[in-house]
Amino acid sequence: MNGTAGSITGAASCRFAHYFVVCGVDTETGLEPDYGTGEGFEQSPIRRSFKSKVLVHYPENTDRKPFKKDAVNMLCMPRGLSFCTQAERLDPQFHSFTMSFDDGTRAYGFVHTFYEEVTSAQIITAMQTLFQMHHVEHHSASSASSPSSSSSSASSPSTSSMDSLVSSLDESDAESLAGVNSCLGCASSFDPARDTLYVSKALCLLTPLPFLQASRQFLSQLHQAVTSQTAPPLPLESYIHNILYEVPLPPPGRSLRFHGVQGPILCQRPGPGELPLGEYPLREAFSLLGVDNMVQLLTCALLETQVLLYSQDYQRLMTVAEGITTLLFPFQWQHIYLPIVSTPLHHLLDAPVPFLMGIQHRAGAQRSSLHLPHEANLCFVDIDNHCVEVPEDLPMFPDQTELIQELSEVLLRFGLSPQGSAITKPTTTATSPCLSSLVLEDLMEDRRNGNLGGEELAVLERLQALARRCGGDKMSDGGKTLRHVFEEEEEEMKDAKLNIQLREVFSGRFAALFGRYEEFVIHSALDLDSWLSNREGTVSFDKGSFLSVQPSTHLHFLSRFLETSMFSSFVEGKVISRWADREPLQQLFDNRLERERLYDTDEEDAHNCHYRKCTSLFESAQAVERRMLKADHTAIHPHLLDMRIGQGLHQPGYFPKLQADVLTQGQNSNKWSSRMTASRRSDPKRSTVTEHSGVDNEQRQKHAFARKNLRQSKLLDTLPQAVAETHREFVDGLLSECRLKTKRMLMERMGKESVELGQGEANITGLQENTLIHGLCDLLERTWGHGLQLKQGKSALWSHLLHFQAAQGKAGIPAESPGCNGSDTRTVDDGTLLLRGTLIQDMRFIQTMSEGLSEVGQARAWIHLALEKKMLSQHLKELLTNQELLRKLYKPHAFLLCEEEREQFLFHLLSLNTVDYLCFTRVFTSINIPYRVVIIPMKKLSIAMATVDPWVCVSGEMGDSGVRQIPKNTQEIFFQCKNLGRLSTLQLGQENSGLLAKCLIDCVVVYNEITGHTYKFPCGRWLGKGVGDGSLERVLIGQLVSPGTEEDAGRWTGTPPELASPSQSVRTVLGSLGSRSRMAAVEVQEDMREAANNLVKHFHKPEQERGNLTVLLCGEGGLVLSLENFLLHGFKSNRLFQRNVFVWDFVEKAVVSIETADQMGDLHGSTLTKGPPVDSLCHYVNAINVSPRNIGKEGKFQLFVCLGIRDRLLSQWLPLLAAFPLTARTYEEGALLRDRAAVHSLSRILHTLNEFTVTLEAALVKGVDL
Repeated sequence: MNGTAGSITGAASCRFAHYFVVCGVDTETGLEPDYGTGEGFEQSPIRRSFKSKVLVHYPENTDRKPFKKDAVNMLCMPRGLSFCTQAERLDPQFHSFTMSFDDGTRAYGFVHTFYEEVTSAQIITAMQTLFQMHHVEHHSASSASSPSSSSSSASSPSTSSMDSLVSSLDESDAESLAGVNSCLGCASSFDPARDTLYVSKALCLLTPLPFLQASRQFLSQLHQAVTSQTAPPLPLESYIHNILYEVPLPPPGRSLRFHGVQGPILCQRPGPGELPLGEYPLREAFSLLGVDNMVQLLTCALLETQVLLYSQDYQRLMTVAEGITTLLFPFQWQHIYLPIVSTPLHHLLDAPVPFLMGIQHRAGAQRSSLHLPHEANLCFVDIDNHCVEVPEDLPMFPDQTELIQELSEVLLRFGLSPQGSAITKPTTTATSPCLSSLVLEDLMEDRRNGNLGGEELAVLERLQALARRCGGDKMSDGGKTLRHVFEEEEEEMKDAKLNIQLREVFSGRFAALFGRYEEFVIHSALDLDSWLSNREGTVSFDKGSFLSVQPSTHLHFLSRFLETSMFSSFVEGKVISRWADREPLQQLFDNRLERERLYDTDEEDAHNCHYRKCTSLFESAQAVERRMLKADHTAIHPHLLDMRIGQGLHQPGYFPKLQADVLTQGQNSNKWSSRMTASRRSDPKRSTVTEHSGVDNEQRQKHAFARKNLRQSKLLDTLPQAVAETHREFVDGLLSECRLKTKRMLMERMGKESVELGQGEANITGLQENTLIHGLCDLLERTWGHGLQLKQGKSALWSHLLHFQAAQGKAGIPAESPGCNGSDTRTVDDGTLLLRGTLIQDMRFIQTMSEGLSEVGQARAWIHLALEKKMLSQHLKELLTNQELLRKLYKPHAFLLCEEEREQFLFHLLSLNTVDYLCFTRVFTSINIPYRVVIIPMKKLSIAMATVDPWVCVSGEMGDSGVRQIPKNTQEIFFQCKNLGRLSTLQLGQENSGLLAKCLIDCVVVYNEITGHTYKFPCGRWLGKGVGDGSLERVLIGQLVSPGTEEDAGRWTGTPPELASPSQSVRTVLGSLGSRSRMAAVEVQEDMREAANNLVKHFHKPEQERGNLTVLLCGEGGLVLSLENFLLHGFKSNRLFQRNVFVWDFVEKAVVSIETADQMGDLHGSTLTKGPPVDSLCHYVNAINVSPRNIGKEGKFQLFVCLGIRDRLLSQWLPLLAAFPLTARTYEEGALLRDRAAVHSLSRILHTLNEFTVTLEAALVKGVDL
């Protein structure tokens, strides 16, 4: 989590630095091998790592930021102590680190590591003894093996385990070093009489803000003073005391100059309207990885995948990590953040949560040697090889191509290649200027302060030019040339300007994406306490509405980003800003959005907005340049402290033992304290930026602790009980995440099921559902990866499944589950053997899919299939029954070995069985699916099925099966075809047109043999000539039947029993006309309005959100049925026994009468006029009648309505039907069709549908050429 200046309070928060630390060898305890590094005793002793200690740190503690000795020691010297002799390279090294605290703030550590000669006789003797022991062991091992093997074993240790400093050398240095070692003997040797022994020592400065350049310069100057033959002007304690207690933080928007041992140092802070401080050079990050890789890495970080950085150089790990987190503005990383993970912390690679971590790549180590439990959703960044491996299915960042183009233009302006390039500049510590001439030093300071006039500045520029032309390459004593000084200043300025311009580009992108986010924030709570108490069940952001106004190309990324913790935290910060001050980053972002809206008068449609480049690049760079060219404030100079005589003596090459009493005293105990904060007290803006009122701070702290479920400070604790506690928190976090995810999926899905039927409000149905299921797959992968010690492939879950499959095979257990009978094994009509139902069978089907899936893809396909079958919890429970396999695959702390939590986890997954998913069907669209179709007749009202010769054609959202003939004397058929998706319609017909070939069909059931989904197509109609409406073909509308108990699941096995009584729909068809005519006119009109309203809502949704249009037209409560009820209201019938009549009879008669009247010239006597509406009505009715399909009268009326809606004619035809003279003779006085107001109202309702483009399924209009 990014720390901010605003959250740091207390006296220490005003200071530039919190702590000064020295780490190295403790001569009192001697050498302790560091077994945590994983190095063996075959290594030469001088190549081994030993435990380092914090030798001193000042002050002892600060308020609210207690000193964590073990954590700081581990981060200062991640590989422990390193030894070398005078024959090896002794260049100092620099790296930095960061520590996160439980309140969300960070501290930054800057470490200057150098070699110091060992003077302790105890240490020298111990090293000599270790060499003698190693020589004996090596000699005995060599004599027991062949000469060739001994030579290889001798050379291997010297190159495969470099210490923490030499490991960052380039390859040529390593090779030359290996050559030196081989010349000295079988391994690196040490002889006290001949060699001088050196050991690493680290100087560290801990600061509240990332003052990278200033801290590096201060530590470098401190080390230069130690190595210089000339004593510094003051004891080192004076400079350390000065930076700890007398150098304040620069005020926001100002720069501050303070003094190191050998020269001035400048630091600066951005102003209130600028981006937060970020000094880590993005130039280096972009040069190492290139623009494309950096954008992909940022995308992974935004989507909270697990990010693992990999490099030989610790500072490169930190540079890339900090570069990515600074580009996240205004969002903040919410999970584990450890850019440097030493070997004792490698257990954190098991962490089943998103993380951003970095591990050192030892020389000679291979990528394959890393044991990574989580790889399914891992972004692996090999910094040294300029490679980024991203997870599968990573969405593109919105407008990624244009963004990369804009970033490339910025880099080219600074002379950098967008593709990146290897950095040849060594990562040694940059030294600050040490000019031999005091006059030149004064001139340099005056130039920085802006105190030089035009003539003096011209003189200095001439001196600079002269230094470049002649004499500038000669190094002054202990310092640098003038040319190098200016080059370093210009490089630092260039990096700062490039940093701010690249960050402004990304900030502009987020402003464009979330410029209107406040409109979608939901404020539902009355106060903060009630919001916190109901936080889990409270929806704070209207994600569906937000996504509905975004461009379609952005949806894949945004739908996943809205589910991240960083976005949730951002929105929650906005919600609690009603009761407390806004967080500084959010306030800055909101202020920027308000300013943009003031100047932006171009109201663009969000769906079609074009990419706009950032316009504030140069303005932001100028503000940084101004502060770096002129110091606004100067800190108190270092001064002589009250030290005892004999203290602070200079001994070249050795860091002195510091006088503790003068460094542990606080800032208020010296006479300079009153001068320290004078300028800060006079700054009225400071309180508004860095301080909150007591009430606001208390409210924000309450929110901060409510949302943290992992204590960041505990992560750096390597004690066994702390490690166990950390993994215990991981287990609790996984269980809580599962509960929240399943609850969210249930809520979303229950709200979507009505949408799929054409009801409900607008939502991004399929997109959000896919995003939630992707999150579930990620959760399962992380759960199965926690504590995993034996894995094959990248997927932890699929690896476990493969091991389970192999174990079942060895045990000889059949694939069928014990409760299955023979009916679970079927043969499809093409001869394919079909198994269904068990975990292993589902695995086999996934393995045989022709999709070319990776291990991760296979695991996701298996999860999708199990979720659609409502078998996910049951399958996973079966998987976890093999306890012996679990103990073999997992470490003791693994989640899957926590029995109680595991049961609760499965229970939460079981709740997903209450809703229907089609996630497998809709994602894997190109596979072949076996289907089974069963026709269910009615025994009492039909002649035997043997008299008919039926056929079916099943249609879905992805195509149709083609006509499939059902074998004689059977009622079912099996066939395999390409995935049809969700089934919508079924054409049922028969070829035999004889009078005896008729059957009353109750319904047709279609069963998906892979997913287990059952679709029921209600019919309730006769199929045959001379009965009902005489139809030989019907188009049926399907509905998904939710599977129930196991008995229900086996209901359709074998030949289904014929039903003994007609269904309710058949009773309606066979019922009297009187019951229909008794429907209230108000009820009929309400149904009509509701059907039309559902169609309007359907078309007002984005295309990817719409449900099934055929259901809205022809299904229960659809437009066809509603219009049929309207036309049947008040219909007269003179038929005997009130037998069923059809609306199509009336429509046909109306057309016949109008054509007859036209032929006889009688139209002029009626209210009808010959014209396009009349012509189109006659044309359509006649075309439907001459169609080769025998769809019956009800089918013809359905086709009539569908074509009328499609071609925008139905609203014109209805008044024509009402105006026919035939209508008065056919309908009663109170019929709706004779009510002018009712007809006019209905015509207007139908007219509103004319603005939409209606596309009908092929099954509805088949055989009609209109």
